[in-house]
Amino acid sequence: MIDEALLRSAAGRAERYLTELPDRAVAPTADALARLDQLGGALPEAGMDGEAVIDLIDRLGAPATIASAGPRYFGFVTGGALPAALAGNWLATAWDQNAFSTASSPLGAKLEAIALDWLVEAMCLPAGTAGSLVTGATMANVTGLAAARHAVLAGVGWDVEADGLFGAPEVTVIVGDEVHAALLKALRLVGFGATRVTRVPVDDQGRMRADALPEISGPTILCLQAGNVNTGALDPAADIVPRAKAAGAWVHVDGAFGLWARAARATAPLAAGYELADSWAVDGHKWLNLPYDCGIALVRDRRALSGAMRIGAAYLPDDAARDPFEFTPECSRRMRGLEVWAALRALGRTGLEDMITRCCDHARRMADGLRAAGFEVLADVPLNQVLVSFGDAAETTRVIEAVQADGTCWAGSTVWQGHTAMRISISNWATTAADIDLALAAITRLAGGR
Repeated sequence: MIDEALLRSAAGRAERYLTELPDRAVAPTADALARLDQLGGALPEAGMDGEAVIDLIDRLGAPATIASAGPRYFGFVTGGALPAALAGNWLATAWDQNAFSTASSPLGAKLEAIALDWLVEAMCLPAGTAGSLVTGATMANVTGLAAARHAVLAGVGWDVEADGLFGAPEVTVIVGDEVHAALLKALRLVGFGATRVTRVPVDDQGRMRADALPEISGPTILCLQAGNVNTGALDPAADIVPRAKAAGAWVHVDGAFGLWARAARATAPLAAGYELADSWAVDGHKWLNLPYDCGIALVRDRRALSGAMRIGAAYLPDDAARDPFEFTPECSRRMRGLEVWAALRALGRTGLEDMITRCCDHARRMADGLRAAGFEVLADVPLNQVLVSFGDAAETTRVIEAVQADGTCWAGSTVWQGHTAMRISISNWATTAADIDLALAAITRLAGGR
Protein backbone atom coordinates (compact mmCIF):
# COMPACT_ATOMS: atom_id res chain seq x y z
CA MET A 1 0.00 0.00 0.00
CA ILE A 2 1.05 3.59 -0.61
CA ASP A 3 2.09 5.38 2.57
CA GLU A 4 0.31 8.68 1.93
CA ALA A 5 1.47 10.19 5.20
CA LEU A 6 5.09 9.47 4.30
CA LEU A 7 4.74 11.10 0.88
CA ARG A 8 3.08 14.17 2.44
CA SER A 9 5.88 14.38 4.99
CA ALA A 10 8.56 14.23 2.30
CA ALA A 11 6.76 16.85 0.20
CA GLY A 12 6.42 19.11 3.23
CA ARG A 13 10.09 18.81 4.04
CA ALA A 14 11.00 19.59 0.42
CA GLU A 15 8.75 22.65 0.40
CA ARG A 16 10.28 23.90 3.65
CA TYR A 17 13.80 23.44 2.28
CA LEU A 18 13.00 25.45 -0.85
CA THR A 19 11.27 28.18 1.14
CA GLU A 20 14.29 28.63 3.40
CA LEU A 21 16.88 28.59 0.57
CA PRO A 22 17.14 32.36 0.01
CA ASP A 23 17.91 32.98 3.71
CA ARG A 24 20.43 30.21 4.41
CA ALA A 25 24.17 30.17 3.89
CA VAL A 26 25.02 28.78 0.46
CA ALA A 27 27.77 26.48 1.77
CA PRO A 28 27.20 24.01 4.63
CA THR A 29 29.04 24.42 7.92
CA ALA A 30 31.86 22.11 8.96
CA ASP A 31 29.64 20.84 11.77
CA ALA A 32 26.86 19.91 9.33
CA LEU A 33 29.35 17.98 7.20
CA ALA A 34 30.77 16.19 10.23
CA ARG A 35 27.31 14.96 11.24
CA LEU A 36 27.01 13.08 7.94
CA ASP A 37 29.07 10.30 9.52
CA GLN A 38 25.93 9.42 11.47
CA LEU A 39 24.37 8.21 8.22
CA GLY A 40 26.95 5.43 7.82
CA GLY A 41 28.30 2.54 9.85
CA ALA A 42 27.51 -1.12 9.33
CA LEU A 43 24.41 -2.10 7.38
CA PRO A 44 21.59 -2.18 9.98
CA GLU A 45 20.28 -5.62 10.86
CA ALA A 46 16.71 -4.43 11.30
CA GLY A 47 14.78 -1.99 9.16
CA MET A 48 13.51 1.45 10.20
CA ASP A 49 10.09 3.02 9.85
CA GLY A 50 9.81 5.07 6.67
CA GLU A 51 9.03 8.33 8.49
CA ALA A 52 12.08 7.81 10.71
CA VAL A 53 14.23 7.24 7.62
CA ILE A 54 13.04 10.47 6.00
CA ASP A 55 13.40 12.38 9.25
CA LEU A 56 16.98 11.17 9.67
CA ILE A 57 18.08 12.11 6.16
CA ASP A 58 16.28 15.45 6.35
CA ARG A 59 17.80 16.39 9.72
CA LEU A 60 21.32 15.38 8.74
CA GLY A 61 21.25 15.78 4.99
CA ALA A 62 19.46 19.09 4.34
CA PRO A 63 21.91 21.22 6.40
CA ALA A 64 24.83 19.55 4.57
CA THR A 65 23.65 20.42 1.08
CA ILE A 66 25.17 23.10 -1.09
CA ALA A 67 22.33 25.55 -1.73
CA SER A 68 22.85 25.23 -5.48
CA ALA A 69 19.12 25.52 -6.11
CA GLY A 70 19.16 28.98 -4.52
CA PRO A 71 19.56 32.40 -6.15
CA ARG A 72 23.12 33.17 -5.00
CA TYR A 73 24.90 30.01 -6.05
CA PHE A 74 27.25 31.02 -8.86
CA GLY A 75 29.33 27.87 -9.23
CA PHE A 76 29.76 25.43 -12.13
CA VAL A 77 27.11 27.01 -14.41
CA THR A 78 24.38 25.37 -12.36
CA GLY A 79 20.78 26.41 -12.83
CA GLY A 80 18.05 25.97 -10.26
CA ALA A 81 14.84 24.05 -10.83
CA LEU A 82 11.86 25.86 -12.30
CA PRO A 83 8.72 25.17 -10.21
CA ALA A 84 6.92 23.49 -13.11
CA ALA A 85 9.98 21.35 -13.91
CA LEU A 86 10.38 20.33 -10.26
CA ALA A 87 6.71 19.40 -10.01
CA GLY A 88 7.07 17.45 -13.26
CA ASN A 89 10.08 15.66 -11.80
CA TRP A 90 8.03 14.57 -8.79
CA LEU A 91 5.25 13.29 -11.02
CA ALA A 92 7.69 11.46 -13.28
CA THR A 93 9.28 9.79 -10.25
CA ALA A 94 5.89 8.71 -8.93
CA TRP A 95 4.82 7.38 -12.32
CA ASP A 96 8.16 5.50 -12.55
CA GLN A 97 8.06 5.06 -16.32
CA ASN A 98 10.88 3.37 -18.20
CA ALA A 99 11.21 5.73 -21.17
CA PHE A 100 12.92 3.06 -23.23
CA SER A 101 10.34 2.53 -25.94
CA THR A 102 6.81 3.23 -27.02
CA ALA A 103 5.86 -0.17 -25.60
CA SER A 104 7.37 0.43 -22.15
CA SER A 105 6.02 4.00 -21.92
CA PRO A 106 3.90 5.48 -24.70
CA LEU A 107 3.67 8.69 -22.68
CA GLY A 108 7.44 8.88 -22.17
CA ALA A 109 8.14 8.39 -25.86
CA LYS A 110 5.54 10.98 -26.88
CA LEU A 111 6.69 13.62 -24.39
CA GLU A 112 10.32 13.16 -25.41
CA ALA A 113 9.48 13.59 -29.09
CA ILE A 114 7.45 16.75 -28.39
CA ALA A 115 10.11 18.18 -26.07
CA LEU A 116 12.89 17.58 -28.59
CA ASP A 117 10.90 19.30 -31.34
CA TRP A 118 10.33 22.29 -29.04
CA LEU A 119 14.03 22.44 -28.14
CA VAL A 120 15.03 22.44 -31.81
CA GLU A 121 12.53 25.22 -32.47
CA ALA A 122 13.61 27.27 -29.42
CA MET A 123 17.27 27.17 -30.45
CA CYS A 124 16.47 27.81 -34.12
CA LEU A 125 18.13 24.62 -35.35
CA PRO A 126 17.22 22.82 -38.59
CA ALA A 127 13.73 21.33 -38.74
CA GLY A 128 13.83 17.54 -38.67
CA THR A 129 16.83 17.41 -36.34
CA ALA A 130 16.74 14.18 -34.30
CA GLY A 131 17.80 13.83 -30.71
CA SER A 132 17.65 12.18 -27.34
CA LEU A 133 17.60 13.12 -23.67
CA VAL A 134 20.55 11.84 -21.66
CA THR A 135 22.18 12.48 -18.29
CA GLY A 136 24.11 15.63 -19.12
CA ALA A 137 26.34 17.37 -21.65
CA THR A 138 29.06 14.74 -21.26
CA MET A 139 26.75 11.99 -22.49
CA ALA A 140 25.21 14.37 -25.03
CA ASN A 141 28.71 14.89 -26.41
CA VAL A 142 29.26 11.13 -26.43
CA THR A 143 26.01 10.69 -28.36
CA GLY A 144 26.80 13.38 -30.90
CA LEU A 145 30.37 12.15 -31.37
CA ALA A 146 29.15 8.58 -31.82
CA ALA A 147 26.87 9.79 -34.61
CA ALA A 148 29.80 11.72 -36.08
CA ARG A 149 32.02 8.63 -35.89
CA HIS A 150 29.34 6.59 -37.64
CA ALA A 151 28.93 9.12 -40.43
CA VAL A 152 32.56 9.99 -41.22
CA LEU A 153 33.64 6.34 -41.24
CA ALA A 154 30.62 5.22 -43.25
CA GLY A 155 31.67 7.87 -45.74
CA VAL A 156 34.90 5.93 -46.40
CA GLY A 157 33.21 2.52 -46.39
CA TRP A 158 33.82 1.47 -42.77
CA ASP A 159 31.04 0.05 -40.54
CA VAL A 160 32.25 1.11 -37.10
CA GLU A 161 29.26 -0.37 -35.27
CA ALA A 162 30.05 -3.81 -36.68
CA ASP A 163 33.84 -3.69 -36.88
CA GLY A 164 34.86 -1.18 -34.23
CA LEU A 165 37.92 1.03 -34.53
CA PHE A 166 40.48 -1.78 -34.90
CA GLY A 167 41.96 -1.24 -38.36
CA ALA A 168 39.57 1.59 -39.17
CA PRO A 169 40.66 4.55 -41.29
CA GLU A 170 42.12 7.28 -39.11
CA VAL A 171 39.75 10.05 -38.07
CA THR A 172 41.13 13.54 -37.46
CA VAL A 173 39.55 15.35 -34.50
CA ILE A 174 40.00 19.11 -34.24
CA VAL A 175 39.30 21.08 -31.04
CA GLY A 176 39.99 24.55 -29.69
CA ASP A 177 42.86 25.02 -27.28
CA GLU A 178 40.40 25.76 -24.45
CA VAL A 179 38.20 22.74 -25.11
CA HIS A 180 36.10 21.68 -22.12
CA ALA A 181 37.30 18.66 -20.15
CA ALA A 182 33.92 16.95 -20.63
CA LEU A 183 34.38 17.01 -24.41
CA LEU A 184 37.79 15.37 -24.02
CA LYS A 185 36.21 12.75 -21.77
CA ALA A 186 33.58 12.09 -24.42
CA LEU A 187 36.32 11.67 -27.02
CA ARG A 188 37.94 9.05 -24.78
CA LEU A 189 34.66 7.21 -24.38
CA VAL A 190 34.06 6.94 -28.13
CA GLY A 191 37.58 5.65 -28.72
CA PHE A 192 39.30 8.71 -30.19
CA GLY A 193 41.43 9.54 -27.16
CA ALA A 194 41.88 12.85 -25.39
CA THR A 195 45.38 13.65 -26.63
CA ARG A 196 45.17 12.45 -30.25
CA VAL A 197 43.51 15.70 -31.26
CA THR A 198 44.58 18.69 -33.30
CA ARG A 199 44.36 21.81 -31.16
CA VAL A 200 43.58 25.20 -32.68
CA PRO A 201 44.91 28.34 -30.93
CA VAL A 202 42.37 30.65 -29.27
CA ASP A 203 42.15 34.42 -28.93
CA ASP A 204 42.22 36.55 -25.79
CA GLN A 205 38.60 35.59 -25.00
CA GLY A 206 39.10 31.84 -25.45
CA ARG A 207 37.51 31.63 -28.90
CA MET A 208 38.93 29.34 -31.57
CA ARG A 209 40.83 31.42 -34.13
CA ALA A 210 39.29 30.97 -37.56
CA ASP A 211 42.55 32.05 -39.19
CA ALA A 212 44.40 29.20 -37.46
CA LEU A 213 42.09 26.40 -38.63
CA PRO A 214 44.25 23.65 -40.16
CA GLU A 215 43.72 22.21 -43.60
CA ILE A 216 41.06 19.51 -43.49
CA SER A 217 41.19 16.28 -45.48
CA GLY A 218 39.89 12.76 -44.95
CA PRO A 219 37.44 11.69 -42.22
CA THR A 220 37.36 14.67 -39.84
CA ILE A 221 35.32 15.79 -36.84
CA LEU A 222 35.63 19.47 -35.90
CA CYS A 223 34.44 20.29 -32.36
CA LEU A 224 33.32 23.85 -31.69
CA GLN A 225 32.50 25.36 -28.31
CA ALA A 226 29.43 27.49 -27.72
CA GLY A 227 30.14 28.95 -24.30
CA ASN A 228 33.70 28.88 -22.98
CA VAL A 229 33.42 27.58 -19.43
CA ASN A 230 35.49 30.49 -18.12
CA THR A 231 34.50 33.46 -20.28
CA GLY A 232 31.24 32.41 -21.91
CA ALA A 233 32.74 33.25 -25.33
CA LEU A 234 31.52 31.36 -28.41
CA ASP A 235 33.76 30.12 -31.19
CA PRO A 236 33.09 32.08 -34.44
CA ALA A 237 30.92 29.43 -36.08
CA ALA A 238 29.86 31.62 -38.99
CA ASP A 239 33.50 31.91 -40.07
CA ILE A 240 34.53 28.32 -39.37
CA VAL A 241 31.63 25.97 -40.13
CA PRO A 242 31.24 26.71 -43.87
CA ARG A 243 34.95 26.09 -44.44
CA ALA A 244 34.88 22.85 -42.47
CA LYS A 245 31.74 21.61 -44.21
CA ALA A 246 33.14 22.46 -47.64
CA ALA A 247 36.12 20.24 -46.80
CA GLY A 248 33.81 17.36 -45.82
CA ALA A 249 34.16 17.55 -42.03
CA TRP A 250 31.44 16.74 -39.52
CA VAL A 251 30.97 19.72 -37.17
CA HIS A 252 30.01 18.93 -33.58
CA VAL A 253 29.12 21.62 -31.04
CA ASP A 254 29.74 21.41 -27.31
CA GLY A 255 27.05 23.92 -26.38
CA ALA A 256 26.28 22.92 -22.80
CA PHE A 257 25.09 26.39 -21.81
CA GLY A 258 26.17 28.74 -24.59
CA LEU A 259 23.91 27.30 -27.30
CA TRP A 260 20.94 28.63 -25.30
CA ALA A 261 22.05 32.08 -26.52
CA ARG A 262 20.19 31.24 -29.74
CA ALA A 263 16.89 31.32 -27.82
CA ALA A 264 17.12 35.05 -26.99
CA ARG A 265 17.16 37.90 -29.47
CA ALA A 266 19.74 39.88 -27.50
CA THR A 267 22.29 37.06 -27.56
CA ALA A 268 21.39 35.14 -30.73
CA PRO A 269 23.87 37.08 -32.92
CA LEU A 270 26.69 35.69 -30.77
CA ALA A 271 25.65 32.18 -31.84
CA ALA A 272 25.21 32.85 -35.54
CA GLY A 273 26.37 29.99 -37.74
CA TYR A 274 25.85 27.23 -35.20
CA GLU A 275 22.72 26.13 -37.04
CA LEU A 276 25.04 24.95 -39.83
CA ALA A 277 26.65 22.27 -37.63
CA ASP A 278 25.83 18.56 -37.71
CA SER A 279 25.38 17.79 -34.02
CA TRP A 280 24.92 19.70 -30.79
CA ALA A 281 25.27 18.84 -27.08
CA VAL A 282 23.30 20.93 -24.59
CA ASP A 283 22.48 20.78 -20.88
CA GLY A 284 18.91 21.10 -19.64
CA HIS A 285 19.96 21.45 -16.01
CA LYS A 286 21.96 24.55 -16.84
CA TRP A 287 20.08 27.36 -18.57
CA LEU A 288 16.74 25.61 -18.95
CA ASN A 289 16.78 25.22 -15.14
CA LEU A 290 15.66 21.59 -14.97
CA PRO A 291 16.33 19.39 -11.95
CA TYR A 292 19.40 17.20 -12.28
CA ASP A 293 19.91 15.38 -14.49
CA CYS A 294 19.14 16.20 -18.12
CA GLY A 295 21.35 16.53 -21.16
CA ILE A 296 20.20 17.02 -24.75
CA ALA A 297 21.85 15.43 -27.79
CA LEU A 298 20.75 16.77 -31.16
CA VAL A 299 21.84 15.48 -34.58
CA ARG A 300 20.90 16.91 -37.96
CA ASP A 301 20.98 13.52 -39.72
CA ARG A 302 18.48 11.17 -38.07
CA ARG A 303 20.06 8.19 -39.84
CA ALA A 304 23.51 8.91 -38.42
CA LEU A 305 22.16 9.07 -34.86
CA SER A 306 20.02 5.97 -35.26
CA GLY A 307 22.88 4.14 -36.97
CA ALA A 308 25.10 4.76 -33.95
CA MET A 309 22.49 4.05 -31.25
CA ARG A 310 19.95 1.54 -32.53
CA ILE A 311 19.78 -1.94 -31.02
CA GLY A 312 17.82 -4.97 -32.13
CA ALA A 313 16.34 -7.96 -30.31
CA ALA A 314 13.47 -10.34 -30.88
CA TYR A 315 11.42 -8.80 -28.04
CA LEU A 316 11.78 -5.21 -29.28
CA PRO A 317 9.19 -3.51 -31.49
CA ASP A 318 10.08 -3.03 -35.14
CA ASP A 319 7.64 -0.53 -36.56
CA ALA A 320 7.48 3.03 -37.86
CA ALA A 321 7.01 4.63 -34.43
CA ARG A 322 9.82 6.72 -32.95
CA ASP A 323 11.32 4.58 -30.20
CA PRO A 324 13.75 6.35 -27.84
CA PHE A 325 16.09 3.34 -27.79
CA GLU A 326 16.91 4.07 -31.44
CA PHE A 327 18.49 7.40 -30.54
CA THR A 328 19.93 7.19 -27.05
CA PRO A 329 22.86 5.34 -25.44
CA GLU A 330 20.78 4.18 -22.48
CA CYS A 331 18.12 1.50 -22.53
CA SER A 332 16.52 1.70 -19.09
CA ARG A 333 16.08 5.42 -18.43
CA ARG A 334 13.84 7.77 -16.53
CA MET A 335 11.22 9.95 -18.18
CA ARG A 336 13.20 13.18 -18.60
CA GLY A 337 10.84 14.32 -21.34
CA LEU A 338 8.21 15.30 -18.77
CA GLU A 339 10.49 17.86 -17.09
CA VAL A 340 11.62 19.36 -20.41
CA TRP A 341 8.03 19.53 -21.62
CA ALA A 342 6.82 21.09 -18.33
CA ALA A 343 9.56 23.74 -18.33
CA LEU A 344 9.01 24.78 -21.93
CA ARG A 345 5.22 24.69 -21.59
CA ALA A 346 5.40 26.87 -18.47
CA LEU A 347 7.93 29.33 -19.90
CA GLY A 348 6.90 29.57 -23.51
CA ARG A 349 9.26 31.17 -26.00
CA THR A 350 9.10 34.58 -24.31
CA GLY A 351 9.69 33.21 -20.82
CA LEU A 352 12.74 31.26 -21.96
CA GLU A 353 14.11 34.34 -23.71
CA ASP A 354 13.51 36.48 -20.63
CA MET A 355 15.29 34.02 -18.34
CA ILE A 356 18.38 33.93 -20.54
CA THR A 357 18.44 37.70 -21.04
CA ARG A 358 17.95 38.34 -17.33
CA CYS A 359 20.91 36.13 -16.37
CA CYS A 360 23.13 37.95 -18.87
CA ASP A 361 22.00 41.30 -17.46
CA HIS A 362 22.84 40.07 -13.95
CA ALA A 363 26.31 39.00 -15.10
CA ARG A 364 27.01 42.45 -16.53
CA ARG A 365 25.72 44.04 -13.32
CA MET A 366 28.11 41.85 -11.34
CA ALA A 367 31.05 42.70 -13.61
CA ASP A 368 30.31 46.43 -13.48
CA GLY A 369 30.10 46.31 -9.69
CA LEU A 370 33.40 44.47 -9.37
CA ARG A 371 35.13 46.94 -11.67
CA ALA A 372 33.69 49.84 -9.71
CA ALA A 373 35.10 48.30 -6.53
CA GLY A 374 38.56 48.35 -8.07
CA PHE A 375 38.94 44.72 -9.12
CA GLU A 376 40.06 43.39 -12.51
CA VAL A 377 37.47 41.68 -14.66
CA LEU A 378 39.63 39.54 -16.93
CA ALA A 379 37.39 38.99 -19.96
CA ASP A 380 34.40 40.37 -21.77
CA VAL A 381 30.98 39.32 -20.45
CA PRO A 382 29.02 38.22 -23.54
CA LEU A 383 26.74 35.84 -21.62
CA ASN A 384 26.57 34.76 -17.98
CA GLN A 385 30.21 34.20 -16.98
CA VAL A 386 32.33 36.67 -15.00
CA LEU A 387 36.05 36.21 -14.31
CA VAL A 388 37.59 38.45 -11.68
CA SER A 389 41.06 38.75 -10.17
CA PHE A 390 41.68 40.31 -6.76
CA GLY A 391 45.43 40.68 -7.23
CA ASP A 392 47.98 37.90 -7.36
CA ALA A 393 47.11 34.20 -7.17
CA ALA A 394 47.46 34.01 -3.39
CA GLU A 395 45.21 37.00 -2.74
CA THR A 396 42.59 35.82 -5.24
CA THR A 397 42.56 32.37 -3.64
CA ARG A 398 42.18 33.96 -0.19
CA VAL A 399 39.18 35.99 -1.32
CA ILE A 400 37.51 32.97 -2.95
CA GLU A 401 37.91 30.91 0.21
CA ALA A 402 36.59 33.77 2.34
CA VAL A 403 33.54 34.21 0.10
CA GLN A 404 32.76 30.50 0.19
CA ALA A 405 33.09 30.42 3.99
CA ASP A 406 30.96 33.56 4.41
CA GLY A 407 27.97 31.87 2.79
CA THR A 408 26.25 34.91 1.27
CA CYS A 409 27.05 33.52 -2.15
CA TRP A 410 29.26 30.81 -3.64
CA ALA A 411 31.66 31.10 -6.55
CA GLY A 412 34.49 28.84 -7.63
CA SER A 413 38.08 29.29 -8.74
CA THR A 414 39.82 28.75 -12.03
CA VAL A 415 43.08 29.43 -13.81
CA TRP A 416 42.57 31.03 -17.21
CA GLN A 417 45.30 32.18 -19.61
CA GLY A 418 47.77 32.40 -16.73
CA HIS A 419 45.46 34.21 -14.29
CA THR A 420 44.03 32.75 -11.08
CA ALA A 421 40.47 34.03 -10.92
CA MET A 422 37.08 33.76 -9.26
CA ARG A 423 34.60 32.34 -11.75
CA ILE A 424 31.04 33.58 -11.31
CA SER A 425 28.33 31.76 -13.28
CA ILE A 426 24.81 33.17 -13.23
CA SER A 427 22.17 30.83 -14.64
CA ASN A 428 19.44 30.49 -12.00
CA TRP A 429 15.89 31.54 -12.85
CA ALA A 430 15.38 32.82 -9.29
CA THR A 431 18.36 35.20 -9.14
CA THR A 432 17.37 38.87 -8.88
CA ALA A 433 19.24 42.16 -9.10
CA ALA A 434 18.93 42.31 -5.31
CA ASP A 435 20.79 38.98 -5.06
CA ILE A 436 23.56 40.36 -7.26
CA ASP A 437 23.88 43.47 -5.09
CA LEU A 438 23.92 41.38 -1.91
CA ALA A 439 26.65 39.14 -3.35
CA LEU A 440 28.63 42.15 -4.59
CA ALA A 441 28.55 43.71 -1.14
CA ALA A 442 29.82 40.50 0.45
CA ILE A 443 32.59 39.98 -2.11
CA THR A 444 33.71 43.61 -1.89
CA ARG A 445 33.73 43.52 1.90
CA LEU A 446 35.74 40.31 2.06
CA ALA A 447 38.15 41.42 -0.67
CA GLY A 448 38.72 44.84 0.83
CA GLY A 449 37.54 46.79 -2.19
CA ARG A 450 36.45 50.40 -2.09
